[in-house]
Amino acid sequence: MSNALIVVDVQNDFCEGGSLAVAGGAGVAAGISRLLAAEPGRWDHVVATKDFHIDPGAHFGDPPNYVDSWPRHCVVGTAGSEFHPDLDTGRVEAIFHKGEHAAAYSGFEGHAEGGECLADWLRRHDVDRVDVVGIATDHCVRATAVDAALEGFRTTVLLDLTAAVAPDTLDVALRSMDGVGVTLVGTPVIRTA
Repeated sequence: MSNALIVVDVQNDFCEGGSLAVAGGAGVAAGISRLLAAEPGRWDHVVATKDFHIDPGAHFGDPPNYVDSWPRHCVVGTAGSEFHPDLDTGRVEAIFHKGEHAAAYSGFEGHAEGGECLADWLRRHDVDRVDVVGIATDHCVRATAVDAALEGFRTTVLLDLTAAVAPDTLDVALRSMDGVGVTLVGTPVIRTA
């Protein structure tokens, strides 16, 4: 069996200067790149997810309520949908796009270019353990980690390489992940003021 790193939504719109920026996002991108360079043999596989919106309906709000609706972000074909330049994608073997026409928080709702879903890709590569990093701890990282655990993968979130939106939603996310057996290591980046 093998292990994989899942890099969740480290995209320009979720980093400083983006339309739905999370404080510390750029630092998360750089930190993931440093870890991949420092420990090249730590993971057998590296995959990434992307928010990939075309027309996700009520997921885009005007005005957004920041619970069920959000400002426009990660629209296909825009610079905001691209990976942050500080994220080294050289080891990424597959990218799973999610949310084209509906809200999608979990990478397990996404699909690769050929249509394969993340769970099937991981199983095809004999993956039984996953580490999850990325943005945002309290939304897409949480959803991806919970689904990974529910799919039967031994799941760890490397919180030092995640950035969270808000303390309240972070607390809920940490309890949610812990509740399904996700191992939590470290402390997420979060704006405190």
